[in-house]
Amino acid sequence: MSFYNVKVVKVSLRYLSHQAIDLGKWDQCISGANNGSVYAYSSLLDHMSPGWDALILGDYQAVMPLTWKRKLMFSYLCQPAFLAEGGVFSSGTIAKDDLEAFLHAIPARFRLWEFSLNSGNPLKTDQHDLAQRVNYLLPLDKPYETARNSYSENVARNLVKAEKAGLRYSKEVEVVEVTALAQKQLEKLTNLKQEDFRRFAQLCEALTSPRTASSTQGQPFALARGILNQDNQVLASAIFLFSHSKAYYALVGNAPEGRSMGASHLLVDRFIHEFAGTELTLDFEGSDIPSLERFYQGFGAHKIVYPAVRLNRLPWPIKWLK
Repeated sequence: MSFYNVKVVKVSLRYLSHQAIDLGKWDQCISGANNGSVYAYSSLLDHMSPGWDALILGDYQAVMPLTWKRKLMFSYLCQPAFLAEGGVFSSGTIAKDDLEAFLHAIPARFRLWEFSLNSGNPLKTDQHDLAQRVNYLLPLDKPYETARNSYSENVARNLVKAEKAGLRYSKEVEVVEVTALAQKQLEKLTNLKQEDFRRFAQLCEALTSPRTASSTQGQPFALARGILNQDNQVLASAIFLFSHSKAYYALVGNAPEGRSMGASHLLVDRFIHEFAGTELTLDFEGSDIPSLERFYQGFGAHKIVYPAVRLNRLPWPIKWLK
């Protein structure tokens, strides 16, 4: 059953420019949302999509970030770098009609849409074509020994390699080390820009704190973890973001030398060991790349799907260029 009447939406669903958004109420909504996500907090949006706008239902009962850019005189909606989810967030159930109402309320000046929704949003609508994205989740509520028994043979073999190579898990890795490795690894494979990495590093530095898993119901925070060789070189590393009882595998930075030693497998294994028996769920963020899907599945993670939306109303011939 829908959490609000669509007739009410037409009256109380508002588009707000960034300056008009009450960020305190926004974050309260995200914190209490059934489908709340670390990526929807105002601090992350401010860093990765400065000037973002929003759709607001009533007094922030439900919200949707509108992360936008401008190019060739056209404004368009896009998914910010390193922020995996967008869409409608609410403490109530989001039905198909509810999602449609939000999508219909997006101002016409946004001529192109290319952004992700989230797993709490319906996978189908009557009037918009939604793509299906894949994610992998691993609850960490079981003892470590139980979790390890669920590993695939490939993961087990790589952990033996890492042990023989004398690799070790470190909680002292710096955010800047992870982002530098990630940038070197990804800059030739993606459209990510140096400014994207700079902004994300700045964000994670601001979110880094000594808090523990028990803090995940409040404001988000970040931890960096890594795998070092005997010469203290970082071979595998990641930044994990925490909120809503989840640990998000947000940014990965690996050195080529660690690939044959099982460094990445050891990193995830040791993180599972660190937080095993807690209420956390490890959110791998998913991928459409088969090798990465096998990597996540190898630790016993289960697959979920969530929608993404694309709409192109650009004028010809720009439409076809895009």
